[in-house]
Amino acid sequence: MPLSRAPTASRLPIAIPSLPIPEDFNCRSFKMERGMNLCNRKIAEYKKSIKLDFVTHVVSGNSDDSVGIDVPFPNDYSELLEQAKEATELALKDNKQLMSPSQEIEFPTAGLESVPGDAEGGTEMTGSMQLIREFCDLFVIPEKATRTRIFFPEANEVKFARESVFGGASFKLDYLTKPSFLEDFGFVSKVKMADRVKPEDEMFLVAYPYYNVNEMLVVEELYNEAVAKTTRKLIIFNGELDRIRSGYYPPFFYPKLAALTTTLFPKMETVYYIHNFKGTRGGTLFRCYPGPWKVLRKVRGKYVCLHKQEVMPSLKDVALDILPSA
Repeated sequence: MPLSRAPTASRLPIAIPSLPIPEDFNCRSFKMERGMNLCNRKIAEYKKSIKLDFVTHVVSGNSDDSVGIDVPFPNDYSELLEQAKEATELALKDNKQLMSPSQEIEFPTAGLESVPGDAEGGTEMTGSMQLIREFCDLFVIPEKATRTRIFFPEANEVKFARESVFGGASFKLDYLTKPSFLEDFGFVSKVKMADRVKPEDEMFLVAYPYYNVNEMLVVEELYNEAVAKTTRKLIIFNGELDRIRSGYYPPFFYPKLAALTTTLFPKMETVYYIHNFKGTRGGTLFRCYPGPWKVLRKVRGKYVCLHKQEVMPSLKDVALDILPSA
């Protein structure tokens, strides 16, 4: 549920978690300028090892750990995608220890300091599509492209992807749902995953499955029928899973969706994550596997680490406790 914005007894300014409101739910249009490239093709110039990068000073917590070896917040999307690639590769290598054949990658697409809703819904999705293509070009070796299946939320997005961002690519493009005659009321027809998956598929990447509540339920079906107890891997890219984690969808009305927090989510590793908080005491929750979860704040143009821990804090804890007290 959205957090209350009523004044607290302490009168401290707080950061407001940027959980999106559903007003974009009825709009799924796409905008793409010819030649659009969000990363400016500078990735080849990014040669830093994420294992050796340093963060700036920690301003709370144990003073003995005031400087640590960790992954810094990216300067641009080129660095972000390189970090996400290396984090995903490390998580996949550690799979036997993690027991997590599925990974989550989540970050804003309208700018590194933006929050969901800063850009129009269709524009955000198109930005995600472009970044997914960039990520796949980095992460998937050419001989594995035909064994990588990318699921978009709907069939019309597959058509758009083939005609634009993924034109000429060898990746298999597919969809989770198809429109029904009640689409204007939020109803779509789920697609049976057993009919979509092929024996030669080795990896599935699911693109932004948050427009309709049925999409994440289909992702769970994909995991259960095609990933669990196999060597296949599943990556959820910008799924806005915080909506489900936070109770944005009331469990009474969406019991199957709420159940994902105890069924599918514990089987996932969040390998790369950026969530920004607006407000006078705002900041950023950041994680790059295998590093800790860090709460950052930009001070005089540089990010400083206010807090870090090994498990993901709730957005409510970050907004109401960690950021105001730093």
